[in-house]
Amino acid sequence: MFDRNPLLETAGLPAFSQIRPGHVLPAVQAILADYRDGIAAITAARTPRDFDTVMLAQERLEQRLTRAWAPVAHLHAVADAEPLRAAYGEALEAITAFQMELGQNRDLYAAVRAVAGRDDFGTLPAAARAAVEHALRDFQLSGVALEEPARTRFRDIGVELSALATAFEEAVLDATEDWSEHVTDERDLAGLPPSALAVLRAYAREAEREGYLVTLKQPSVQAVLTYADHRALRERVYWAYQTRASDQGPQAGHHDSSARIERILALRHEAAQLLGYANAAEESLATKMAPSADAVLEFLHDLARRAKPVAQHELDELRVFAAAELDLPNLEPWDVGYAAEKLRKHRYDLDEEQLKPYFALPAVIDGLFALATRLFGVRLDPREGVDVWHPDVRYFDLHDANGGLIAGVYVDLYARSGKRGGAWMDVCRARFRDGAEAERPVAFLTCNFPPPTADAPALLTHDDVLTLFHEFGHGLHHMLTEVELPSVGGIDGVEWDAVELPSQFMENFGWSRPALDLFARHYETGEPLPAALYQRMLDARHFHAGLFLVRQVEFALFDFRLHRDYDPARGARALALLEEVRREVAVLHPPAWQRFPHTFTHVFAGGYAAGYYSYLWAELLSADAFGRFEEAGVIDRASGDAFRREILAVGASRPALASFVAFRGRAPQPDALLKSYGLAA
Repeated sequence: MFDRNPLLETAGLPAFSQIRPGHVLPAVQAILADYRDGIAAITAARTPRDFDTVMLAQERLEQRLTRAWAPVAHLHAVADAEPLRAAYGEALEAITAFQMELGQNRDLYAAVRAVAGRDDFGTLPAAARAAVEHALRDFQLSGVALEEPARTRFRDIGVELSALATAFEEAVLDATEDWSEHVTDERDLAGLPPSALAVLRAYAREAEREGYLVTLKQPSVQAVLTYADHRALRERVYWAYQTRASDQGPQAGHHDSSARIERILALRHEAAQLLGYANAAEESLATKMAPSADAVLEFLHDLARRAKPVAQHELDELRVFAAAELDLPNLEPWDVGYAAEKLRKHRYDLDEEQLKPYFALPAVIDGLFALATRLFGVRLDPREGVDVWHPDVRYFDLHDANGGLIAGVYVDLYARSGKRGGAWMDVCRARFRDGAEAERPVAFLTCNFPPPTADAPALLTHDDVLTLFHEFGHGLHHMLTEVELPSVGGIDGVEWDAVELPSQFMENFGWSRPALDLFARHYETGEPLPAALYQRMLDARHFHAGLFLVRQVEFALFDFRLHRDYDPARGARALALLEEVRREVAVLHPPAWQRFPHTFTHVFAGGYAAGYYSYLWAELLSADAFGRFEEAGVIDRASGDAFRREILAVGASRPALASFVAFRGRAPQPDALLKSYGLAA
């Protein structure tokens, strides 16, 4: 019997409940075959070679592939299982090989150059010109100018790197899932607040066990390392968590990514040199704001110089407190979060458990959406009956001020088995106008918060609130784009070290009293967040800001130097380089057996290779942008309209710096980042 393939449907939202692993490869193969035929038609037609016949035609072909692949890639991240994993890997290899082939298609490159060379090119809309310019740049970065055997070698490297990234990510997920510790005596979990105990009970029930289950999922790890009085338990969890997918720890050798790290770095370096770059770091800057590797390093070193003395003072204070008040004369890494929480409570009379009742997730979502209405004039309304991949998932339509439908978003917020850790926004559908037909943008917004319990809704930490605001900022960037070419609309094509601007910008509202008043109410009594408690939040806002900042600089420097300094004769030397970076910028040094690189998915499985510094670079922009809102009273519609118009709406139709200047009226101020951390002179 003929089996209809839901991935080949061209209308509506994905039919997640109908997608099976067996659909994936046939759909991808069919679409790629049509894509090849479409490209052949574009390159065979000699006249006219204009924007519509070349660029728009290719956008059309790419969107058909994206429509089918986006739900598959998303399911791989949020509902992982072996059959889907195998199908995903096979199809991804085919897509990657095709994309490498496409990027080296000289006939298509010539067609795009012909569009750029037309007399009327300068009269095209800004987005159309940007799409052509980005395409020409990307052809160069895909090795279009290479001769054999370098062309084939470059393609092979791309396919292998894609497979390695998938394997790296899967190894982290498997290692996270494979370790747990069953606890039957609640006394062994002394110090954990009731909300954390409820999460661990839920994990045990899911595993069909009595008592509690400590896992390596983020809510469990955070709870144990922050609150558990049992020092040995903290040490075991830290040991298991910090050695995942490596040659160390309780799972030593299982899912070990040591060889993958070596291979990934070797291949990236080789690919960069094939393109004429000295190293992979220099290649990465071709799509970023930063003008040079030296500029990135100076930016990071300057931050380290300013933050390290503060961080050292903070650590010294913590050690004194831990020895005097907690009987911890030797502060170990698994003690730091625990001691820091005790010190914060001692100094500011504040801990996260005091705040959680005021941050019930349903209320936070409602408040976040209300904030979007006040800032940007949009409304998010739940839509029932949408096909989703898990019962916890909700779908919202985004309407403009006149009630017109603009976009949509899937919201999946709770941690569970088979779901990748962390938080992210991804694209389900892009905004695309093709003649009379218009596709609306649709986003995936994914987090890993503790789920609700039998007695209470999901209660968030304040950090969780900021995470949700962050990812929603990415979602707004995607959903509120007014660019109708997917390659340069929303987040696509935006310089990587600027793409975090809207997300980090939104985090600032999580500290603002006017914004908090939209949702921060006790889930049982309805009482607003008390003024005294809010003031203690503000007082504690920059608690250990130095320690946090030097840790981010450590990650960024390690990543950038790993790609800039790679030497084929010596190999990656990842652990040795990490230690060298730590000697320069860190004040807190973990044990020699810690294996942070083995779970650094941003760099080895995401898009942040030689680009982790982007978080700090964009944070400078976001802090400075928020300054305009502060000057106008924080929730200011005029500023919101300007931010929407000059930042969110334009995507990559112009350089990010030009968008920032259009919004702020000037270039970004370098001290804005340090001011946001309370570290400015």
